Amino acid sequence: MTDEYWMRLVAEYAAMVQLGAEHPYAIFPDPSLRSLLEDPVDGEADYTPPHVLARDLSLGEGSDSFEIRVYTPDAVDRPVSPRPLFVWVHGGAWAFGDLEGGESDMVSREVAARADAVVISVDYRLARDGVHFPVPLDDVITAYRWAVANREELGIDASRIVLGGASAGGNLAAGAILRLADEGDVMPVAAVLAYPTVHPLLPPASAELQACLERMSPAARFAPEVLTPIVENYLGAPVDDAHPYAMAGVAADLSAFPSTYIMNCEFDGLRASGERFAEQLREAGVEVRSETVPGVGHAHFARPGLPQARQSHADLAAWVSARAALPV
Repeated sequence: MTDEYWMRLVAEYAAMVQLGAEHPYAIFPDPSLRSLLEDPVDGEADYTPPHVLARDLSLGEGSDSFEIRVYTPDAVDRPVSPRPLFVWVHGGAWAFGDLEGGESDMVSREVAARADAVVISVDYRLARDGVHFPVPLDDVITAYRWAVANREELGIDASRIVLGGASAGGNLAAGAILRLADEGDVMPVAAVLAYPTVHPLLPPASAELQACLERMSPAARFAPEVLTPIVENYLGAPVDDAHPYAMAGVAADLSAFPSTYIMNCEFDGLRASGERFAEQLREAGVEVRSETVPGVGHAHFARPGLPQARQSHADLAAWVSARAALPV
């Protein structure tokens, strides 16, 4: 049976790849901004991630299986005691990405080393050719529950878990929090949503963001003609049918969220979703830290050598350390 949503996304992606910078969706009204966002910077290629121990594991059976990667700080002289756990979910429009990219591997290594935390990166099944919601979310939930069940082997403290993700991974982390709360699971002590999309249609942009968007290409600002096929491919349904677990921004009650750090990018259409979600969480009584990383477009974690990405690594690790600290 043909998957209309996946086929539409493949066709649009192939057209953009073929035409490259000449595709209408890729043209920047302000070419200087494109250079700022895309040209390499001095020292970027010299980035070297910190050394930590890493091992890959398979969870699930048969066609339901997926991979996780467990990162452990390489500190043989450290006293043996449970570490905090950071469960991290990569982005990629729900249909792309793996354990190797900068948004996955580099972030995981940086947080493991800087926060002295065990990190689990989730290589959820991608929304491709018949795979749709809730399959990727199911995998995040499975990985989270597996970590809690195996806390002694992992050397973690299940009361000190931080759950987070970037872009589509931030969406999955938000949906997982709602589902974990509803199903009575051990809850994370904090959350991180990096440049997330949690609304099926982007909320209105602020005047400041709108000024940025007017300088950007339709792809960079995630115009409706770009974003809607991505969202509908994840949902396997029209955007109007989004369940709160699939798009947390439509949930009626967000009060179950723990303290949440939302990290947006300055030149990113998805910032409208992150900013509105921060408002929604505050309205629900949730403690929120919301920041915008200057001078970068969407998915700056995918370029770990950027100065802004290095600072974001430090900020993310500091959040994990502070929120998962041992009680005094």
